Amino acid sequence: MVNRAPKLNRAPSTRQKEHQMFQSIILVIHIVAGSIALLSAVVPVVTKKGGNIHKKAGRAYALAMAVVFVTALPLAIISSDIFLLIIAVFSGYLVFAGWRFAASHGARPNQSDYAAVSLMALTGVGMWVYGALLASSGDTMWVVLALFGTVAIGLSIADARFHRQWTPAGSGRIQRHLTNMIAGTIATVTAVLVTNLETNPAWIAWVLPTIVITPLIVWWNVKLARAHTKS
Repeated sequence: MVNRAPKLNRAPSTRQKEHQMFQSIILVIHIVAGSIALLSAVVPVVTKKGGNIHKKAGRAYALAMAVVFVTALPLAIISSDIFLLIIAVFSGYLVFAGWRFAASHGARPNQSDYAAVSLMALTGVGMWVYGALLASSGDTMWVVLALFGTVAIGLSIADARFHRQWTPAGSGRIQRHLTNMIAGTIATVTAVLVTNLETNPAWIAWVLPTIVITPLIVWWNVKLARAHTKS
């Protein structure tokens, strides 16, 4: 019989401590930025579109979401979380595209717009593929990836079509701006909801904001289309 010495719980090395501290700092920044994004997202929705308050709140939201995106990437890589990485790219595009449609003032789409919409389309395909893998293993989170993948591809097609059919007047620019920004708001609300609410199955909390808020996007687009037709 071989006597085995009891395993000792080794204290974390200096490098491990630094790694944990870095991750904690990034997580705190991520949470603070997400909170700012959530609060600032409400203002553009309830204020006059195109007004000074609307613009300032929109910039604050876009900046906060940019920080959320930048901090989500290392968190996903450190934790080897493919799901978080995909969602980060997904929500990052929504805010980037929404901001670009507002900031361009009808200018011709550039290479960054085409690169971003291509990445969004690839992300949507990636969601479908990853969702299929989860479904085959019995993981019900495939529902989230199937839904978000469909949204990603649908939005990328709509945005790419706008870019290709661009005209100096840019008649559909505001529609694309509002669609992407509100979709980005859905992503922000979803992140808060899944962090603070447990549902069974888990995918319910993930898809609930999309189901509830998407009709607002449809209503807004119909309203803008009618206003443009009348003008």
